[in-house]
Amino acid sequence: MAIAPDKLPMVSAVNDIQGPGQGRWTYEDYAALPDDGKRYEIVDGVLYMSPSPGRWHQEIVGEIFSYLRIHVKLAGLGSVYMAPFDVVLAYNQTVQPDVSAVLNDHRDRITDNHIVGAPDLVVEVISPGSAGYDRREKQNMYARAGVPEYWLVDPAAHTVEVLTLEYSEYRSLGVFQGKAILPTKLIATFPVHVEQFFA
Repeated sequence: MAIAPDKLPMVSAVNDIQGPGQGRWTYEDYAALPDDGKRYEIVDGVLYMSPSPGRWHQEIVGEIFSYLRIHVKLAGLGSVYMAPFDVVLAYNQTVQPDVSAVLNDHRDRITDNHIVGAPDLVVEVISPGSAGYDRREKQNMYARAGVPEYWLVDPAAHTVEVLTLEYSEYRSLGVFQGKAILPTKLIATFPVHVEQFFA
């Protein structure tokens, strides 16, 4: 199906795939999907499909992954992953965050094929077609699952919002840009300026 030139692709619920029906998808159903090159996720048992990421999205994801790898993995604090790598938060919650980090205290959550349980940090690079999904469905799900820190990266504005979990809800520590250093609570020393993610 062709996309109208003035309509951007969006994250959308998938209703035309054989399966248990929306609201009843589980990780087992998700794992049985054929590898058709599309990016699927399950939130509250609903199967979603994300459009393929563009060049700038991938450039930014790569930069963030590289800096986190230096300051988490190479510093001996934990492991860092980027999509596609499944995170199974519950039997009916499976997502592929753009970047996720698991600190050493929770390394038992990492298997050969996925993370089972909440990563310590999740990063999503938003786009016009995913912003609502990342700020509603995913943000609520990450909070319920107990993900301590969630970064929302806006490529158009060159900003990063840092959300930290407090009493099962996220509180924004602010939106940062330019020479600002993110106030992450998970990495003792993370001397990276926000602008470096967008270089």
